[in-house]
Amino acid sequence: MNTDVPVIHCADISRGYRQGSLTVTVLDQLECTILPGELVAIVGSSGSGKSTLLNLMGGLDDPDAGTVHIGGRPVAPMSESQRATWRNTQVGFVYQFHHLLGEFSAQENVAIPNLIGGMKKAAAMAAAEELLARVGLGQRLKHKPSALSGGERQRVAIARALATRPSCVLMDEPTGNLDPTTASSVFELLLELNRALNIAFVIVTHDMAIARRMGRILRLADGRLTALEVDRV
Repeated sequence: MNTDVPVIHCADISRGYRQGSLTVTVLDQLECTILPGELVAIVGSSGSGKSTLLNLMGGLDDPDAGTVHIGGRPVAPMSESQRATWRNTQVGFVYQFHHLLGEFSAQENVAIPNLIGGMKKAAAMAAAEELLARVGLGQRLKHKPSALSGGERQRVAIARALATRPSCVLMDEPTGNLDPTTASSVFELLLELNRALNIAFVIVTHDMAIARRMGRILRLADGRLTALEVDRV
């Protein structure tokens, strides 16, 4: 991984939404750079645009103005298929709800990104088994999501996000549906994976206890990001 190239760079991005005859500005000439291996928390009030920002950072949506680069490449000129392929290799996503496919086992769910990327099934399943072992679920390979606890399902979602060895994983309230003990366990896993794999993690969270343990905290307010200095734990 080239440590000189930001994994994500947002330059002057703006995004607004129509509400009747009005346009409500959510992001206003926002700048943001995520470097390889960084741990970044994004905090802000409800409705401040945190999820909108994550979607732009991951190439799921386009800004009204400005540019987004993922892994050094601008997203806007790519076709939808090119963007999907690039995103699949460069960025992982984890949401508050796990979004696992209920009819598939944990191992099959984790294998899906590599299967989409063209990897042979045997190799994709072997890689999924390795990742599930890494997140502490080596004995739960064949279990479907309905047979897993909330914390286990979120661990499977994290393993799936790591399947293609992306340079960055974007997480939207990944512990929001978990009890405090399970949330702490999942967060410890993220720190371990960050150290072991040098993957950048960007986490949108309302939990300041989690935010304080990240390398940087950015507050989103009035459409822009500012660095937030708080006491660390």
